Amino acid sequence: MSLNAKAQKRYFLNIEQIHGYYARGDVSPEVLFEFLHQQAESMAEYNIWIELLPLQKIRGYLENLGEFDLDSKPLWGIPFAVKDNIDLAGVPTSAACPSYAYTPQEDAEVVRLLIEAGAVPLGKTNLDQFATGLVGTRSPYGVCHNSFDFETISGGSSSGSAVSVAMGLCSFSLGTDTAGSGRVPAAFNNLIGLKPSKGILSTRGVVPAVRSQDVVSIFALDSVDAEKVFDVVAKQDPDDAFSRKQSELNVPAWGEKPVIGIPDEAGRMFYGDAQAQANFEKSVAQLQEMGYEVKELDFSAWLETAKLLYGGAWVAERYAAIAEFIESTPKDMDPTVEGIIRSATDLSAVDAYRGAYQLQDAIRQTESIWQEVDCFVTPTTPSIFKIAEVEKEPVALNSALGTYTNFMNLLDYSAVAMPSGFREDGRPCGITLFAPAGSDCKLLNLTKQWHPKFVEFAAVNRSPIQKGQITADHHAIPLAVVGAHLTGFPLNSQLLERGAKLLKLTQTASKYKFYELSSRPLLKPGLLKVDDSSGASIEVEVWSMPKEHLGSFLALIPSPLGLGKVELIDGSEVVGFICEPNGLHGAVDITEHGGWRNWMKARAET
Repeated sequence: MSLNAKAQKRYFLNIEQIHGYYARGDVSPEVLFEFLHQQAESMAEYNIWIELLPLQKIRGYLENLGEFDLDSKPLWGIPFAVKDNIDLAGVPTSAACPSYAYTPQEDAEVVRLLIEAGAVPLGKTNLDQFATGLVGTRSPYGVCHNSFDFETISGGSSSGSAVSVAMGLCSFSLGTDTAGSGRVPAAFNNLIGLKPSKGILSTRGVVPAVRSQDVVSIFALDSVDAEKVFDVVAKQDPDDAFSRKQSELNVPAWGEKPVIGIPDEAGRMFYGDAQAQANFEKSVAQLQEMGYEVKELDFSAWLETAKLLYGGAWVAERYAAIAEFIESTPKDMDPTVEGIIRSATDLSAVDAYRGAYQLQDAIRQTESIWQEVDCFVTPTTPSIFKIAEVEKEPVALNSALGTYTNFMNLLDYSAVAMPSGFREDGRPCGITLFAPAGSDCKLLNLTKQWHPKFVEFAAVNRSPIQKGQITADHHAIPLAVVGAHLTGFPLNSQLLERGAKLLKLTQTASKYKFYELSSRPLLKPGLLKVDDSSGASIEVEVWSMPKEHLGSFLALIPSPLGLGKVELIDGSEVVGFICEPNGLHGAVDITEHGGWRNWMKARAET
């Protein structure tokens, strides 16, 4: 197993990893959710949440979990977030419009299925008001900021749902996707974004945007987790008129290596963004190197269809969803959102029929192309924008973002957005795989194969807090521990007795060797920074230690260990345990295990 694959498997908020921690007793759901809640509160400036659930309410969900049993509850104790246009019983649903808010008595069907499977909600997330926008800036609860670059848009409308996963606050989240709202934020925050086939996930309990085209979407760190969530919620709902069975969809057969379609040169649009163009071209080259046949095809029918969602009569469905509210309370709406939705009043029944005819023509034009390719790959978006740029041109730039997303639901496709690496400016890029309805699992399986080859581990699994964000208060310092002071290990009490609090679980930069020292009786590790390529990322916990107790803590540290600067995977530095080189005589090199927990487990099995 490569270092990247092993490190990815260790990432703390992946579903398998959390279940491993629970099974070993390393951490309890109560401790995990207290930690995540604390982290969420510390990130208020990102405007991720419309309502972060009180700990008391979260504890109620935890009390109902019962015994740890993955057979009956495959998502037991897994944290997730819910876009605030999806009902969570007893919590207001606002659709990012406070005066529209109502408090549902029942969960949306997808939420009910998740909670029944053991998942635990952390809160309701921010969005472009009434799910109208692809930017993440159209909310009275504040602009939701990108997890990589605070000045860059997060993407919308499912902005908070994406950022909550990207910032390490939950394992997965629910969004909605009508025009790209489950894919654009995934691309901008380095996530998997699954846009299921229409009707496969129930939309009962979801505030409609364009009801005939709406789907509930899933954000996750990888396609394995996305598929686990999909398996739980992909159930036909007899009380949802738009629900349908996945088994009844006529999914085309694929060969062992599916043939990949990409837009021809005229259909590759980047609005002058050379970095986005270079990333897509590199992605196509990687597919060819992996042995896939790639065909360039005329993409004009798809691009023309994309214009129908906002430029045609489907805007009237947005108006129909909130007609009474928009006429009685227009002052409470985001001006851009109101302008888009109110434009529907200028449409006629004749316009609706014309749009339907155009769509039927597009369906017929594109049907034959599926005889040549099995699935398509496009950029998820042509470009990415700064918040200030979108504020100057809110409609034009939003429209540009929908170039490769707006047509999907109209033409009845399933799609998965996945990371494709980083631009030269450090911001994420993404590609989207799409195919006819019912291809959801096939696309997820392709993503499982492609994702590790497209993105380096350090880019995929970043630390939950970005560089410069580990800010203990003025009376405490962040402290990294790697061995017996970890949660659940013998010396952790030395931290707790001094009032230290767990900030996060992360990794070092890939510049360290890791050893089991020969001194006894207590087993302990040594962390040594190296200048060559033999180093790796090592799992650490970062704690907030009160300054007044640091001296007494230091007095307990035996030679050859001491405190020094430890570089984390995000490039930041914190105080942490390091080992003097002369203390490594007789030590065992355990770097390949990636952390003390893994080594102790391996040691016990031999």
